[in-house]
Amino acid sequence: MAHLRSRRRLALAVPVVLSLTASLGFLPAAASATPRTVSAEQAADAPTLAYVVNTEVDRRTIASVKRAIAAAGGTVVVTYDKIGVIVVHSANPGFGGEIREARGVVSAGATRTAPLTRAGTTDEGAADYVTAAEAARTKAASAQTPGSEPLEADQWDLRAIGADKAAKINPGSDKVTVAVIDTGVDDTHPDLAPNFSASQSANCVGGKADTSEGAWRPYTDDDYHGTHVAGEIAAARNGIGVAGVAPGVKVSGIKVSDPDNGLFYPENVVCAFVFAADHGVEITNNSYYVDPWLYNCMDDPDQKAIVDAVNRAQLYAQRKGTLHLASAGNSNHDLDSDAIVDDSSPDDSTPVTRTIDPHECFDVPTQLPGIVTVSATGVHDLKSYYSTYGKGVVDVAAPGGDRKYQIPDTPSQNGRILSTMPNGEYAWLQGTSMASPHAAGVAALLKSKHPWASPAVLQTLLKVQANNPGCPESYDQDGDGTQDATCEGGDRVNGFYGFGIVDALRAVK
Repeated sequence: MAHLRSRRRLALAVPVVLSLTASLGFLPAAASATPRTVSAEQAADAPTLAYVVNTEVDRRTIASVKRAIAAAGGTVVVTYDKIGVIVVHSANPGFGGEIREARGVVSAGATRTAPLTRAGTTDEGAADYVTAAEAARTKAASAQTPGSEPLEADQWDLRAIGADKAAKINPGSDKVTVAVIDTGVDDTHPDLAPNFSASQSANCVGGKADTSEGAWRPYTDDDYHGTHVAGEIAAARNGIGVAGVAPGVKVSGIKVSDPDNGLFYPENVVCAFVFAADHGVEITNNSYYVDPWLYNCMDDPDQKAIVDAVNRAQLYAQRKGTLHLASAGNSNHDLDSDAIVDDSSPDDSTPVTRTIDPHECFDVPTQLPGIVTVSATGVHDLKSYYSTYGKGVVDVAAPGGDRKYQIPDTPSQNGRILSTMPNGEYAWLQGTSMASPHAAGVAALLKSKHPWASPAVLQTLLKVQANNPGCPESYDQDGDGTQDATCEGGDRVNGFYGFGIVDALRAVK
């Protein structure tokens, strides 16, 4: 599924609309009311939904809210005391409205529109697996360059940002960990096993971290997205397969995708950000948007609660020293426009077409304060045909692949990104899902060189060292005489590339 991501933001400042998002936890609570108690008959007949209840952060208030949750027919799944977020299940169809009236509740809402079952990503198109014949041809080409990994001749993306040369200077520190918040990571892959950090990995599905052995692994081979992303960041230079942008850093997996529908529900992502922060993760990669809403509008109480809960969690992680990077999306939308038609939300039940203002309805987590938004480029350093863009939205760009208009002169001539897959395999994928981990890898190199740098300083370094090609004279990719996207801005900052394409070599120098 092609998940769209968006954000409107000035280069080094939080915009007014997002300042409101960041301060949601300090809005006054609604007046108190006596909640109804749900009868056994009502509970038996009603579907169970998941909710996030956001409160003031003090023990007395949290305890009071928990009592109100029980009185309204809710069951507490987990409480994150430090950020005032409570994950709740309830079969009471009026639970949301009732709990929002309880004293101490700042915001509350359902995290999905479909009933709970037994407990989307931003890649564009299906995976293209490497065949034995292709591998043999690529290995022969790679052997001509001393020190290359067997399949590196097909990794045009590494050379595009100088990552091949950077690895010879500084491959990154094993004291830096990038957490892949995604569909799980196959840590048994020979290119990932040397750099995998099990102690910083978990399964956060349901909103509560499960750290049992292997809980972070993908459910099936079809849940390959997180494993591909992990290899782009930190596949080891060990003479096997491919190399990552930062082959010396650690990578962990925090699984947040639902086993039944693959969606990334808010309570799972809240858990992931808190877990990453509490386990010393320096950087997170987020190649997804939080389901079920493509955009979360602040005039809707459920969507407002989602924004509030996830924002509290990611800000908590930032305060503890974690930098977040996220993909920009694959719809080729201008996110600085006045209106966008969203016909995909909610994606867990029946979508309803609506027109939203991307400056007032927020993509989560990408549009939250302090998160680095990454657009995608191809081998010619041009914005990929599918990549979302927007002046004041995109922070930096990175290789994400382009199979249509930017074809590399490599053995396989495949414009997509080659990386690791479950069960020791390799495949090409493209999307802003692939761009974000390239930028995360460069951020990890920067953190390796500047270990005391805060998330804000790391973001500044990432932007300062990026190379901006400037807006192209024309962006008529299909040659039909019509511009396929309009780039606004100058050579310093613009809507296609933000501050520019990340540079691994400059990062280590």
